[in-house]
Amino acid sequence: MIRHAHEDAELLALARRYVMPERRYLKLGGNVLGMQSPEYDRFVRALGEDSRLITPHEIATLLEGGWRERRTAAWLIAVSRRTEFREQLGELLQASEVCCVGLAYCVALAGFGTPRDAELLAAYLDRYLRRPDLGYDQDVVMSALMLVDLNLGGDVASRFLGPSGLWHQYLNDAPHKRGAVDPAAHLSLIRRLCAFAEECAESR
Repeated sequence: MIRHAHEDAELLALARRYVMPERRYLKLGGNVLGMQSPEYDRFVRALGEDSRLITPHEIATLLEGGWRERRTAAWLIAVSRRTEFREQLGELLQASEVCCVGLAYCVALAGFGTPRDAELLAAYLDRYLRRPDLGYDQDVVMSALMLVDLNLGGDVASRFLGPSGLWHQYLNDAPHKRGAVDPAAHLSLIRRLCAFAEECAESR
């Protein structure tokens, strides 16, 4: 069950502390890459500091909230590299209960970058590439898996990208797709966001 900040005093307090200041939750949607100094530098330092200060219980509470809270929590996990949340992020990605969060989950998992993270990303693709009627996070998850493969020297993504793979079947059947989509299109975005998370971590 999703907790709602306007009905939950604990969650509301955490949202006011970590999510809402300077509309952080919106900037963490990818807009951060377009920020300029000194705003960018201030944002990096604040996110890095909060990733150090927030407790595991507070992160777990934010992950029970709506998309704003979950997006922010996933980023705080990515910056602090709290791999103990790996399985929960994988579960939340699979569940796809709320919108606007998949990219944050992908940044965290791609940043962890282990074979287990590749498995979690692949599990999502095994499920949702078979659902061309759902325009969820298939593109960014594929790109995140490709990045993990590149960093590990793995080939997990190849079974999806082959001529008879689920990726091409998904593109052919998805009504919201128009023509071929190169999954590498999002690869640069995922890589840049992972680098941003590392920059925030180094500022702590």
